[in-house]
Amino acid sequence: MGALSHLRVLDLSRVLAGPWCGQILADLGADVIKVERPGSGDDTRAWGPPFLKDAQGESTSEAAYYLSANRNKRSVTIDFTQPEGQRLVRELAAKSDIVIENFKVGGLASYGLDYHSLKMVNPTLIYCSITGFGQTGPYAKRAGYDFMIQGLGGLMSLTGRPEGEEGAGPIKVGVALTDILTGLYSTVAILAALAHRDQMGEGQHIDMALLDVQVACLANQAMNYLTTGVAPKRLGNAHPNIVPYQDFPTADGDFILTVGNDGQFRKFAEVAGQPQWADDPRFATNKLRVAHRAELIPLIRQVTVFKTTAQWVGLLEQAGVPCGPINDLAQMFQDPQVLARGLALDVPHALAGSVPQVASPIRLSRTPVEYRHAPPLLGEHTQAVLEEVLGLEASVVQGLRDAGVV
Repeated sequence: MGALSHLRVLDLSRVLAGPWCGQILADLGADVIKVERPGSGDDTRAWGPPFLKDAQGESTSEAAYYLSANRNKRSVTIDFTQPEGQRLVRELAAKSDIVIENFKVGGLASYGLDYHSLKMVNPTLIYCSITGFGQTGPYAKRAGYDFMIQGLGGLMSLTGRPEGEEGAGPIKVGVALTDILTGLYSTVAILAALAHRDQMGEGQHIDMALLDVQVACLANQAMNYLTTGVAPKRLGNAHPNIVPYQDFPTADGDFILTVGNDGQFRKFAEVAGQPQWADDPRFATNKLRVAHRAELIPLIRQVTVFKTTAQWVGLLEQAGVPCGPINDLAQMFQDPQVLARGLALDVPHALAGSVPQVASPIRLSRTPVEYRHAPPLLGEHTQAVLEEVLGLEASVVQGLRDAGVV
């Protein structure tokens, strides 16, 4: 039994932030019912190529993007632009603990599926709304997408090569990180609301915004600005507060050196054959190294090019200096630690025999994550959910299909 196997989640969201939250809850055991539009479903079902391939190597209808965020859910197709579809969703909400939605502000009110409407049928409901800018403020009614929020929220001002270098300019993160982080924060908020409900017996509305999450996750860089009034600049792979903490060239590529304290710097200097660096009045402490970054980094780069990445990693790991290679995804999934932790796995799939998945990072000793089933086909569980959860007869469900409601 999963930690959340006593809970039912009605997932009205699509794309990434909401579905990511729903997948975390599903991995932890919750019964997550994903409500999708008949015929098309979640937008990401069509966000390919690549698409999952079957045993004959032919592409299926399942886009890799969709497969990344919808494991362990049940798919139900309901057209809630129709009154009968709205009634079905309300009845499912009445029998659920949590609703997740990411429609525009006020978008579900006209269907009677907003928080104030659903709490009338389920006062203990926890209702999580995810939008670009939140339920209040001058931007509340704007659409918000990860890329746009990375720019508006300051992250891209910190990401990319420094001004003056070749290729300088703002760069987004290589995955939709703001969406992912919003999904994570939403999960935390839902679990907090559940704890409150256990104590007080009442549900609540959760207002999550991509912009709020992006600003919160600027972490030390936000504080660097707030404490000085000076906006941090792009430093490429360098760290604003720690030196050396960046990539360096090697004889056959590059590696990452992450020196976190003065003791580690002394060890690195010894391995590099430059023990005098640790006592140099320009480099003896991290504060000094940050101040003399422009002098130290070229000296290190002149040394690192004489050994391969594997040689540096081996020598520095032995000395207790944190470092590592820069892997592409093929190399990463073959890394011994990644293999040992089982971070890639296969789950049975109706169209392809099996589908690859990335394992959940959550490791619980008593209630471990379970991979019960693959991301569902569109409407795969409509019949089962309507019969099991709402108690509808098969003939009634067929009538709903004939009417185009499901």
